[in-house]
Parts: sequence; structure tokens; C-alpha cells
Amino acid sequence: MATDADFGERLETRTVAYLDRIYDCVALLPRALDQFATEGGFDETVDEIAAVESECDDLVRELTALITDAGPDDIGLLNTRINFNESALLDFYNELDVVANHTERIVQEVAMMRPAADVDPFDDMREMADRIAEMTDVLSDVVEGFVRGLARADATETLAEGIESIRALESECDDLRNDAIETAFADGSIDQPLVYRELAILLDELANT
Repeated sequence: MATDADFGERLETRTVAYLDRIYDCVALLPRALDQFATEGGFDETVDEIAAVESECDDLVRELTALITDAGPDDIGLLNTRINFNESALLDFYNELDVVANHTERIVQEVAMMRPAADVDPFDDMREMADRIAEMTDVLSDVVEGFVRGLARADATETLAEGIESIRALESECDDLRNDAIETAFADGSIDQPLVYRELAILLDELANT
């Protein structure tokens, strides 16, 4: 029979694997935008993002199955807070999956809209992608610490620093979004400013996820 330590270890291990692939997915976003701008390798990276996103779907299904299939004997009395908060924890993992889904959507929209890449709003969006990748890296550490705190009765996790870093990066993304939209409408030489507005908002939604 599995012990509470076994369950905690499995939860942590699978969470780390899941977070790694989410980061891998988001980390491809800056590269995809660079490749779109230089007309080299963009379609291949879009396909790679789709493949990683699919892996994330598989991993989150494994995680949710692990949680829903676990009984009191698996989780152990020391970790009853996981059982008590099972619904919230499942929602938490499914919300994380939105990060990979949204990343895939962004590159699909870029492929469809084909915005000019030699303008300032595109540069702002490229910088947003960098910030989002950095934010996802920090988020991975925060989530891993959070899950460790749930899975181990003796764990003491301090998440405040990571959360503050995420907030700071999110604020930078807000500024870049505003700059991209403002410039797109102010510069008369830019065709279809609404395209840049929509893409900047999509990137900001990813940053806010």
C-alpha cells in the first residue's frame, strides 16, 4: 500500500515534470516571435509549441487522476489538507494548463494575422514574451514550493519573494502592452493597428494567468 510519503513524492515529482514542460512551452514564445520577424523556422516552432502543449495536457490529466484517485490511506493523516482542498487543488492545476494553451493560441494568431514585424509595437510584444518566459520560470519555483508545502507536513515554504517578482514582471508587461497599443494607433504608417492591439492583449492575458 502507498504511504503518505509516497503520495507526496509522486505529487511533487509529477508537478515538477508538468511545470518543466509548461516552461518549455512558454520559453518557445520569444523564439517564435524572433523567427517570425526573420522569416526563418517560425512554422516549425509553432508545431513544437503545439506538441509541448499536448504533453502538458497529458501531464495535467495524470496529476488530476493522481489526486482524485488517492484515498485517505494514500494521502495520510498528516496531509489531510490536500484531501480537504481537493477541488481547489484540481482547479489550480487546470488553471496552470491555461498557460500552455494560451501560448499556443498566441502563435496561432500571429500566424493567421501576419503582423508587420519591423515596427515598434512588435518589438514591445517581443519584450513582453521575454518577460512572460521569465515570469513562468519564477512561477514554476513558486508552485513547486507551494505543492511541497501541501505534500509535506514538515515543509516550510516562503513564497513571498517569488510572488513579488511575478507582480513586478506583470507590471512591466502592462507597460509594454500599453506602449504597443498606443504606438500602433499613434503611428500613421502602421497598417491595421487593431492587430497589434489584439496580440498585445493576448500576451497580457498570458502574463495575467
